[in-house]
Amino acid sequence: MNNVNTNGFKHEPLVSVIIPTYNRPEYLKQAIASAVNQTYENIEIIVSDNCSPENPQAIVESFGDTRIRFWRQPQNLGMIANQMHGFKMARGKYVASLHDDDMWNQDFLAKLVPPLEANSDLILAFCDQYIIDADSRIKADKTELNTRSYKRDQLAAGVHQPFDQIGLIDKSIATAAACVIRNNLIDWDSIPSEIGGMWDLYLTYLCCMSGHGAYYSPEKLTLYRDHEQTDTKLSGSRNVQAKIRKAESEIFCYKIFIEDTRIQNFKTHFQKKWLESHTTLGIGLLRNQQAASARSYLWQALKQQKFNLRTIVALTLSFTPKILANPVLGIPK
Repeated sequence: MNNVNTNGFKHEPLVSVIIPTYNRPEYLKQAIASAVNQTYENIEIIVSDNCSPENPQAIVESFGDTRIRFWRQPQNLGMIANQMHGFKMARGKYVASLHDDDMWNQDFLAKLVPPLEANSDLILAFCDQYIIDADSRIKADKTELNTRSYKRDQLAAGVHQPFDQIGLIDKSIATAAACVIRNNLIDWDSIPSEIGGMWDLYLTYLCCMSGHGAYYSPEKLTLYRDHEQTDTKLSGSRNVQAKIRKAESEIFCYKIFIEDTRIQNFKTHFQKKWLESHTTLGIGLLRNQQAASARSYLWQALKQQKFNLRTIVALTLSFTPKILANPVLGIPK
């Protein structure tokens, strides 16, 4: 990793900022600006475009910043392949992922890199975050709910070792948007493509299993955008396909966690999440008019759960094709 300062940046180690992007030109411009304007200056910004319909190269070049490296995929590789490509391009001692629709405070890296430099036994440093809307306005109620939902309001500032509970159960660590990771401790080639949209939790898992610690700063140093272009808010068939992809990724991910003997004390939790994902996938397949395929996942979930209304309703509907024309399906969420 590049620890040699060649740009006169106060002997700071190089940090690689990874910005994967697809078809979000205006948001991308804001994301890049938030990286360029970091008070921590020794960075490389890797923008990896997943073959967007409109090439964002002009946006990248408009910054006139030699720290930016731009790569455009010749064809759309899918989200995780484009994300991992950016990580594999990284030359920094540390890496940090920044979604193309999110932003960082100017002092994000300045606050999170020093703890890692001071303690070589840490693998990552992370912080809390603001929730913003499509117009970049901070939503106070959603921000508070987000912090409480991921139990960051109960999390002590400083070092946590081990951090399996906060990383894999509470999911307090926003690996994809509010975290800086020590690059040489992660084998980026070991992250399977099947992990899909769960890549951030799987990356947290790899960090937990490394035996190193994590550092938490309770400051809100990032801005996570909640808007209509996110997978969970897409309409119609696109939403159904997003739910199917997510459920498939969850099943794959939680199966790995269930089988890992190092985290057997959480096995019951992972089994529950694994079964919930079977039901979610079954419902997605039902909405996609694939009743026979859906049934096998719903049976699997039902056989291993004493009683689950959501699963029972979905399984019942799988035998009534005419009801499938109703997009609501009447299935509890």
